[in-house]
Amino acid sequence: MSRPFKVLGIQQIAIGGLSKEKLRTLWVDKLGLEVTGNFVSERENVDEDICAMGKGAFKVEVDLMQPLDPDKKPAVHATPLNHVGLWIDDLPKAVEWLTAQGVRFAPGGIRQGAAGYDICFLHPKASDEFPIGGEGVLIELVQAPAEVIAALGK
Repeated sequence: MSRPFKVLGIQQIAIGGLSKEKLRTLWVDKLGLEVTGNFVSERENVDEDICAMGKGAFKVEVDLMQPLDPDKKPAVHATPLNHVGLWIDDLPKAVEWLTAQGVRFAPGGIRQGAAGYDICFLHPKASDEFPIGGEGVLIELVQAPAEVIAALGK
């Protein structure tokens, strides 16, 4: 069976900790990443700074995340490398095909993410119904915009 989508590249990495300030000291103050936005969600228990390295289609987002409440779920700080985001050229086709292949998705379906792109997550753990998971890694699939598809999809 032919795969009806392409993984184009890394869109983001998300790093969690109890203190965004400590994360910013390294990633922004010392490594020089630019803070390009902020996203706060009670539902997702997160306050995150969206940072960037690189430009245009080659920009990679680095999200620095702290929980709004460290005692609530999801615990965005409990796994320091929280998740990896991958650019996908056709997210709906990817979700349909991967689901049919037995890949487990996290609840929530396709929705708009913090950076404004459509996203969904592969569950870090497999289940009886869906025997393929991220083997401990949460993986975000991100719908690539046209300029990223043009630059990376060659």
